[in-house]
Order: sequence, then C-alpha cells, then structure tokens
Amino acid sequence: MSKIGIFYGSNTGYTAGVAGKLAEKLGVAATDVNDVANTEPSKLGDYDVLLLGTSTWGAGDMQDNWEDFINGAESLYLKGKKIAVFGCGDESMTDTFCSGVGKLYDRMQKTGADFIGAFNAEGYDFNESEAYKDGQTVGLILDEVNHPELSDDKIDAWVEEIKSQI
Repeated sequence: MSKIGIFYGSNTGYTAGVAGKLAEKLGVAATDVNDVANTEPSKLGDYDVLLLGTSTWGAGDMQDNWEDFINGAESLYLKGKKIAVFGCGDESMTDTFCSGVGKLYDRMQKTGADFIGAFNAEGYDFNESEAYKDGQTVGLILDEVNHPELSDDKIDAWVEEIKSQI
C-alpha cells in the first residue's frame, strides 16, 4: 500500500476542510495531514503519494504559506513519487479561478514526480484558470463559497480517480 501524505495551505479553512475530507476517504492518518505553514518541505520525501492543496488568492496566487514552502519543495528530487493537486477558489474571480492550483502544479514539475488526478471543471463558470490545461484541470478544483453543493460528489469522484492511479 502506498503511503499518502496530504500537504495544504489554507487561510479561511476551506482548503483545510477539503484536506480533512480527502484524508478520511483515503484512510490517511491525521499525522499525515500537514499544514505547510508549520511543515518542512523535506517531509514530502516521507511519502509515496503526495496530495498538495492550496487556495487561490489575489491575482491567482497560491495561499501565502505555500510561497515559502514551494521554494524548498520544488528543489527536491521526487522521481518515483506521485503528486496530485487540489484546491479551492471563487468562480466570481473569472480570470484566475483556482489558478493557485495551476501554479502549484507548474512549480512542482521540476521534482521529477509523476502527476496524477487530472479532473473536470464541470459545474463551474469561469473564463480562465492556470489550473485548466488541455481541456481539463490539473487536479481537483472546488468553489466552497459559491457551489458547496458540488464539492462532496467531486471529492468522491476524485478520490476514486486517485485510487485507480496509485
């Protein structure tokens, strides 16, 4: 069985809540759910599968705590590991919806890890997102503010997608 670690950054608690739901559905212990605000990037090396989550702020930026964490994380050699990204945004920010998730995905490309968990953006209405590439999103994107009714079904479907790829 692959050891899964969940790493997230959250200001309002939405992304932290999603991290908790993912942990519950994947059977990940609370000790393997890590807030990047108080975790060293080297801890990524302890896991086979990494679920990385961020909210989106400002002009499509990752959550503040990711800014420091990502500098160390992207310099790690993670070949042989799998990364899936997830996060929250507000679709009323139509030109940057969940772009923080796309930035996280892009920055972690340098690590040599394999990326899993591409997903759909069905149910959301936005113009642009750095998380949207080649007709799908690079991971799970959610809008807990405007469309919380979509989240549970999307989380369930994404968890099944992740399980099929690990």
